[in-house]
Amino acid sequence: MRIEVTIARTTVLPAGAIDALTSELSRRILDQFPDQNGQVSVRYAAGNNLSVLGGAKEDKDRISEILQETWESADDWFNPA
Repeated sequence: MRIEVTIARTTVLPAGAIDALTSELSRRILDQFPDQNGQVSVRYAAGNNLSVLGGAKEDKDRISEILQETWESADDWFNPA
């Protein structure tokens, strides 16, 4: 399964946020999908989007929930330097 998250270029994020989000999201997805080989990418693009390649519809729904939970809890795991 390959997971790609794009964030709109117009979204202003602190330095290091993309790497931190990639790391935290990968960790949380691995907790729920132990057979996932860690292919999570987060990058800037024209708009916000979540793509789950090679997963079932239920997998995409759960990953979407994990992404939402991760984003909403950024104060807990993201510490800009």
